[in-house]
Amino acid sequence: MEPVTAPDEDSINFRTRKWVRPEDLNANGTLFGGSLLRWIDEEAAIYAILQLGNGKVVTKYISEINFVSSARQGDLVEMGLRATAFGRTSLTMRAEVRNMITRQSILTIEKIVFVNLGPDGQPLPHGYTTITYDRDRIPSTMTLG
Repeated sequence: MEPVTAPDEDSINFRTRKWVRPEDLNANGTLFGGSLLRWIDEEAAIYAILQLGNGKVVTKYISEINFVSSARQGDLVEMGLRATAFGRTSLTMRAEVRNMITRQSILTIEKIVFVNLGPDGQPLPHGYTTITYDRDRIPSTMTLG
């Protein structure tokens, strides 16, 4: 197996792509902010699960959301996340969404915090201090319900 190389310290990897469809639009014919935030929260949860090795994580905090530009029906957008800090029971990350073709920024969020939970639903120390670029932390048993 090839070794996994860490990207630049400040870079965000754009991995998730969405196609803006009619049901994602607001009354102005542009991407509804609520749809975009739902996509980001879902991607951030998946990222936290992979970084913390636990299928039980919850959104704790989302900082100011900066809507930079709009997306329209038919646009392809891509979302990127980057872990910025590990707390005792938490993971902090930042997010950016951009137009996949033009690379124009659509949205940035400087801080999204997820908390690792134990079987009792209470915060649980996760023991990690570094980002993983491999799939070694994928939980072997996923109980997301």
